[in-house]
Amino acid sequence: MITLTYFTPVSAFLGGCLIGLAAVLLMAMNGRIAGISGIFQGAVDGTRGDRGWRWLFAGGLVLGAWLSISMTGAGFMPRLDYPPVLLIAAGLVVGFGTRLGSGCTSGHGVCGIARLSLRSVVATLIFMLTGFITVFVLRHLVGIAG
Repeated sequence: MITLTYFTPVSAFLGGCLIGLAAVLLMAMNGRIAGISGIFQGAVDGTRGDRGWRWLFAGGLVLGAWLSISMTGAGFMPRLDYPPVLLIAAGLVVGFGTRLGSGCTSGHGVCGIARLSLRSVVATLIFMLTGFITVFVLRHLVGIAG
């Protein structure tokens, strides 16, 4: 039986509100969608005049996480029981998936669905279904507990 160890509705709600606010502000102030994979790609290989805001946005993600941990004392414990090769493979598959799907969960799931994009709804459903299947396979067929 799987039990939830941590249930944090207040911090989850506040985090969701901040993500939504950041997405709205980026669209209102810069005319851009807050898709993290696209922002990172443009920060690395975008045009010179377009990289600055992307690096600032990415830095804000890191700074926000650091501030949250510093202010609340709550952090996370990295999982050390997964094989490193599995983690590397998972990262490569996620990267491939964001290229294949023309975006990530933040671009499609947060911004695309908010814009009523059918393409984003379908992409987000596929992301979620793939996640459900992966968890099922890892927990019940391979035997790696989550």
